[in-house]
Amino acid sequence: MSRIDRKFKELKKINKKAFIAFVTAGFPSLSVTEKLIYELDRIGVDILELGVPFSDPMADGPVIQEASQEALRKNTHLVDILKLVKKARKDVNMPVCLMTYYNPIFCFPEKQFITKAKESGVDGLIVPDLPPEEGKSFVQAAKTAGLDTIFFLSPTSSVKRIKLVSKVSSGFIYYISLTGVTGERRELSGDIRKNINLIKQYTRKPVCVGFGVSTPGQAREIRSFSDGVIIGSAIVKKIKENLGSANLVKKVSDFVKRLKAG
Repeated sequence: MSRIDRKFKELKKINKKAFIAFVTAGFPSLSVTEKLIYELDRIGVDILELGVPFSDPMADGPVIQEASQEALRKNTHLVDILKLVKKARKDVNMPVCLMTYYNPIFCFPEKQFITKAKESGVDGLIVPDLPPEEGKSFVQAAKTAGLDTIFFLSPTSSVKRIKLVSKVSSGFIYYISLTGVTGERRELSGDIRKNINLIKQYTRKPVCVGFGVSTPGQAREIRSFSDGVIIGSAIVKKIKENLGSANLVKKVSDFVKRLKAG
């Protein structure tokens, strides 16, 4: 059983839903990212989604794009992120997923990346620009290595697509709450509950909701019918608001605790 599967099993036993936090690796620096990893684990974040900065992030909104560009300016590379995860894994128990576009994996290349990710203590891989139809070798190599591969469903996904993603995803299924990029939203779509209920007709795997979720109230609403909530842009924005502050980690931690309480 993977660390992600074990986490969802533990949460189900106590009737709780997963809180998944996203941070961009290397923003504002890898040393700050390291401190945030330890702190998010300490305060009980269930799963960490660690974003790999990329120059052309098609699924990301302005907040995460800007964070990625800043991380790239600091020369944050995929190999450095894997080293960071390996270092943190000695003391951190929460599952860690890497969210990366396929180009850095391709350049690594693929099989070596998967081997290195496993050795580093990574638990799951999320690749927004790799559809399951094109990722068969990736999925198989990850499965052999014992890594979960998390694919996306969206408001426009057909039943055929739901069945395919339900089959190939492991760990959990990532439901995109809107037709657009990441970023805070004042209101969430009224179709989320209906679409989650539809997906659950075809799978018993956990379904977690991300993109646009940014307040405790929205998190509370989402958790009532999903298996987990994913919050990224709001957390990255809080990091940006506290750049240069000696209390950055504490302020981000306090913010995440309020979100998690939702």
